[in-house]
Amino acid sequence: MPPASPSSSSNAPASKDFPDLPADSAAAAAPATDERVEAPLVLDTEPPRTLRFRDHFALWMNLGVSLIGFSTAATVLGEKGSELSLAAAVTAIVAGTAVGTAMLGVAALIGARTGAPAMANLRGLFGTRLSYLPTVLNIVQCIGWGVFELLTISAGAQTVAHTSGYRWLFVLLAGALTTALTIWPLGSIAVLRRFVAGAVAVAMVYFTVQLGRQGVPDPGAGNWKGFLGATDAMIAVSVSFVPLAADYTRHSRTARSAFWGSFSGYTIAQVWCYVLGLMALLQSGGDPDKLFDSFLGVWAGWLFLLVLVLRETDQSFANVYSTAMSLQNLLPRVDRRVLSGGIGVLTTVLALRIDKFTDTYSNFLGLIGSVFVPLLAVLAVDYFLGAGRQGWDLSEKAPSRWLMLLPWVLGFAVYQFIAPTAVAGWWTDFWTSAQRTLHFTPQEWTSASLFAFLVPALVTFALTPLTRRAAQS
Repeated sequence: MPPASPSSSSNAPASKDFPDLPADSAAAAAPATDERVEAPLVLDTEPPRTLRFRDHFALWMNLGVSLIGFSTAATVLGEKGSELSLAAAVTAIVAGTAVGTAMLGVAALIGARTGAPAMANLRGLFGTRLSYLPTVLNIVQCIGWGVFELLTISAGAQTVAHTSGYRWLFVLLAGALTTALTIWPLGSIAVLRRFVAGAVAVAMVYFTVQLGRQGVPDPGAGNWKGFLGATDAMIAVSVSFVPLAADYTRHSRTARSAFWGSFSGYTIAQVWCYVLGLMALLQSGGDPDKLFDSFLGVWAGWLFLLVLVLRETDQSFANVYSTAMSLQNLLPRVDRRVLSGGIGVLTTVLALRIDKFTDTYSNFLGLIGSVFVPLLAVLAVDYFLGAGRQGWDLSEKAPSRWLMLLPWVLGFAVYQFIAPTAVAGWWTDFWTSAQRTLHFTPQEWTSASLFAFLVPALVTFALTPLTRRAAQS
């Protein structure tokens, strides 16, 4: 269940720059906002409140379906020869998505209440200057994933066109469309709701029926070993959108619609996407490189796959636009259109120069992603139970709150201690050495994501008497 909606007496406005959204019970009395109004150009302007449940649902449903999701279903299934049973894999997809998307929904709800972008909310948690650290990390990961999405779109277009050439053309077209979407973000969300969501749903239904008719083999019948690892992977996929959520839900009419729209839309779509990817993977002999052959093998499969390829631009749109929103935390008076245009050009140029991501860089993105699980825990506890109850200071002069770094860093250490990210040999050696020193061996039940959320959440809660007094002084 989502946290209860705030009342005007229990949650004061976060700051004069980002006035809180009224409680849901009073939302109907708020003046209607022209849906043609766009997102503000600079950071300190109050955002228009135009997005309803259906807008959030459509946006997050589209973001929950991805070509990457289809291909990475292999991470859930497990290694060749030790695959999970079909029942275990599907259960891991459902459970991991539900837990991870609940975390996403909390971040979405906070953005709806404060009216601030995701990284600007961290001013309230850490203070303005300290918020620059996670902001820079988010910029790096968003640019990296934006490039990765353009590469995925171009590869998908080549598959549909049955060609290994013209990659540069597909990258340019995808980059141009992505950049255009970021210039009119609220208008783009309206287009997703009115046109794209329906087309994606039709394509998903078509592939589900066609692949289901062919039957799905069960290579690991009865095997549940590795279930929690697969669940952990699904949590991580959902949580990857946590540092982006408030960039969109700040425009929500109500906090309730922001939570339930993001939770329901993303959960349904990601579960469907990964289960469909699992079906295609098993029908292609478990080879991820041949997965899309299963889609193209059905009648008119190329047409419906083309729909999904074109839709993938909403993924690159989200990464590029959120990069611009993160940059505005550093450069609050720079026009977001300038930032979006510049980031769109940068990601396109990088995608033209990069053929594919190396394993090292992919792991590096995963390392940065592991930062945001404990960060959300600290953010949520402090907002609902700590200093946020009196209202965060989100202004440019918000004082540094050094104490809040402690649970965040501790949570990151817990994550890496349980599941070290293979970015470099020395990094992995450091954490495995720590495991040996403390006589710790990761077990089936030691979920890196859940423990990295639980530990900093408890530490932050323990610190709330100190943080509340500091906020009041």
